[in-house]
Formats: sequence, C-alpha cells, structure tokens
Amino acid sequence: MTDSRETKQKLSDDDFDFVCNYVYKKSRIVLSDTKREMVYRRFTRIIRDRHLESFSDYCQLLRSDPDGEERYFINAVTTNLTSFFREEHHFDYLAQHELPNLIKKGSKRMRIWCSASSTGEEPYSIAMTVKESLKSLLNSWDVKILATDIDSNVLNTGKEGIYEYKGVEDIPEHLVKKYFSRGMGINSNKVKTTPDIQSLITFKELNLMNEWPMKGPFDVIFCRNVLIYFDKKTQLELFERFHNLLAPNGLLILGHSENLGVFQQHFENVGRTIFRKLN
Repeated sequence: MTDSRETKQKLSDDDFDFVCNYVYKKSRIVLSDTKREMVYRRFTRIIRDRHLESFSDYCQLLRSDPDGEERYFINAVTTNLTSFFREEHHFDYLAQHELPNLIKKGSKRMRIWCSASSTGEEPYSIAMTVKESLKSLLNSWDVKILATDIDSNVLNTGKEGIYEYKGVEDIPEHLVKKYFSRGMGINSNKVKTTPDIQSLITFKELNLMNEWPMKGPFDVIFCRNVLIYFDKKTQLELFERFHNLLAPNGLLILGHSENLGVFQQHFENVGRTIFRKLN
C-alpha cells in the first residue's frame, strides 16, 4: 500500500509546468523536462523548509504571493557551480594580453563585470589576476570589479569571502599565501580572502532580465555558463545589452559551451569563447 505522504510528494505534470513557467517569467531561465529531477530535489527541500505537505501546497503559495516568494524560490532553484580559476585559459588571456594592453593605454581606469558571480570564486579569481598584473601600478589606478548574481544567498558567501580550504588547493601556492588567510582551531579547514582583493569587488544582487543600474563602460564582461539556461531570444537580448555596455574593443567572455550565434558579427573571436567588440 502506498504511503499517503509519499503520494503527496510526487511532482505532478501540472505542478512542474507551473514551476517552469514561474521561473521563466521571473528570470527567463528555461527549465526543460531534463531538469525535472533537479526541480524535484530542490522542491523537496523547499517544502521541508516551508513546513508544507506537498508540492502543490507550495505552488499555491507561489500563486497567492508570487512577488513575496520570488527571492526565496529563485535562490532555491538556481544552480551555483563554480570554482577558483575555472576555465583557466580565460584568466591566462587577461593576464597575458588584455590587462597589459589596458596598462599600455594608460587610462588608469579599469571596469570588469562578473555578471553571474555565484559564491564569489570567479570575481576573486579576476581580482587576483588584476593584482598580479598591475602590481604597484594598482595604487594609482581606479579599478573596480562588479560581481552580480540573482541569488542573494550566494552573494553573501562572496561578500564574506570564506571558503573551505579544499577549494583553494588547486590554486598556485604563492597566490594562496598572498590572498588567503587560514582559520585557526575549529576553523583551520577554512580560508578567508584578504582585504586587498576584497576591496576591489562590489557584490550586488541583480536579475539580468531587469533594468541594469550600472552605466559602464566595462572593459571586460564575464558571463560564463549562464546563457545555457536561457532561450535563443533571451540570449540575443543579453548579447545586445552587453555589447552596448562594453567599452570600444572590450571583451565578452562566455562559458566553454556557449557561443554568440548570429550576434557573432558584432564581435571578433580572439580566444576560446573570448570575444572582442567590433566598432
């Protein structure tokens, strides 16, 4: 005989469709049927945290208070997979080509936007790359790194800059010693980013589908492993907005499985998923 509680925990087609439509409306993220198991797992955690009996109960809550539940729900269902210096060739290109070129221009102003910063490993990797490239010049430069994400929870992790030690084990040892401090006692398995790279970064909550308050221009925009969650129409809208916000000859850096599609005509491909704005 099937337990009544187990029956209530089944994710019906109607509930799944409602959730997919809600997420798309709020964030333009597309949840296809291949994401059903992921939705089920996160939905299970949601109804447990909300002390509800079924998925349908939570769907009813979303219907009755769609705006009030938006932040909590989007935080719960979005994916946050990241690591320090992930897709290392992007940071190599910054260090070996882009940052030296910006230094030669001598404007002494640098703006970099990490548009899906997750728990902060990406913007801190950018900050370390900038510090290592500019060295003593940094004191006379106006450098700002903007780190945004739709998930307020992961942004808080980024702001704190506290990570498990195992998360920095693949970073070159000299960078770990320079830019992380290790905890003591019960916190010996954790590290914290140092103030000199934290000071370069501003963390802000931002839904990419909403109005962007920043005016730019940005020398470099990272938007990695995010576009795969959007449909083609939304991707093209974002490419146009990124293009408008980039400085002349600025860089747009995408994830390893992403491309510009028909918007490629407005950029030059200068590396693996590294694109330079054409003017």
